[in-house]
Amino acid sequence: MTEIPLYRLVRRVLDRVAEHPERRYLLGIAGPPGAGKSTLSVLLRDTFVTEVGGPAAEIAPMDGYHLSNARLRAAGHLARKGEPDTFDVAGFVENLRRLRDTPRGTPVPWPTFDRASDEPTPAGVVFVNQWVAITEGNYLLLDDADGWSAVRKQLDECWYLDADRDVLEQRLLERHLRGGKSAEAARSKVSDSDLRNADLVHATRDRADLVLREKDGRYFVVG
Repeated sequence: MTEIPLYRLVRRVLDRVAEHPERRYLLGIAGPPGAGKSTLSVLLRDTFVTEVGGPAAEIAPMDGYHLSNARLRAAGHLARKGEPDTFDVAGFVENLRRLRDTPRGTPVPWPTFDRASDEPTPAGVVFVNQWVAITEGNYLLLDDADGWSAVRKQLDECWYLDADRDVLEQRLLERHLRGGKSAEAARSKVSDSDLRNADLVHATRDRADLVLREKDGRYFVVG
């Protein structure tokens, strides 16, 4: 593995942005649950601002397209929340297209996800003048589940953030405990859903343009 500073990752994107100055650039960050996609996305966004100045980039999380708990409960799918068919993938793809095609300066609302309520927040972020949209989520590279293959077609490039299974398991357990689940419920969620999703996502790794790993706050290119 070769260490790569954040500023070099950002400059890689900026070189590609310069090739398409007429529209917003869409960068995907894929990877299993618990890999640290949200953390990397925030670090990249902030580094874009440092390198470019102004509102250069913003995050468009896939998690904003979780179906509501009420809808999942009615369908009997609440226990499987987080699996591919528990998202509004059609809405996700359509809003990615809007981010690409809408001229900068025209607002494009994007839903975020509130972990406290475990529900999406409509228009949690609004894109206006940003050159780069960073969308992060588990399933950006899926090509064999209903609707998901259309996601990759909207992205200019997609990176994959990898992590060892034992690291994922510990992080996910801690996440669910912080969210208020009992120890038993947290363990069940991790073993019955999260790690199964991680296996599904891992199978998409080879479709990424770049594979990264994080160690002690530093990022490394794999391969």
